Amino acid sequence: MPVRYLHTMVRVKDLEKSMAFFALLGLRETRRMENDAGRFSLIFMAPEGQEECPVELTYNWDGDDKLPDDSRHFGHLAYSVDNIYEMCAHLEANGVTINRPPRDGHMAFVRSPDNISVELLQSGEALDPAEPWASMENTGHW
Repeated sequence: MPVRYLHTMVRVKDLEKSMAFFALLGLRETRRMENDAGRFSLIFMAPEGQEECPVELTYNWDGDDKLPDDSRHFGHLAYSVDNIYEMCAHLEANGVTINRPPRDGHMAFVRSPDNISVELLQSGEALDPAEPWASMENTGHW
């Protein structure tokens, strides 16, 4: 029985902050649905050329008090990047905390404004360890 991946859905409290975070990762809005009756918006964002692999940001117009503080109920999102050090520097320069730095030149974790854990993996072979990442400690949890 064939199965086809569609998307990963995450609920967000501040749509603009969440969209800005995913834009920093290189995702762009590919589709939007507004539901006046249900009072929610669905915004699909995906990397350029990978529109078939979106993250769906679900925003409830009247707030979402039941949104978990930790948002770990689903695990994490994962994206490969061409240069993990450059991506982490870019995110850090834009105010994103690097929770698990890429000390090994291969893997890092950050969190979205809604506390969604995002794993970044170096595409191909790991990069050689480099500062400041090699000696940077974890911040918070990931």
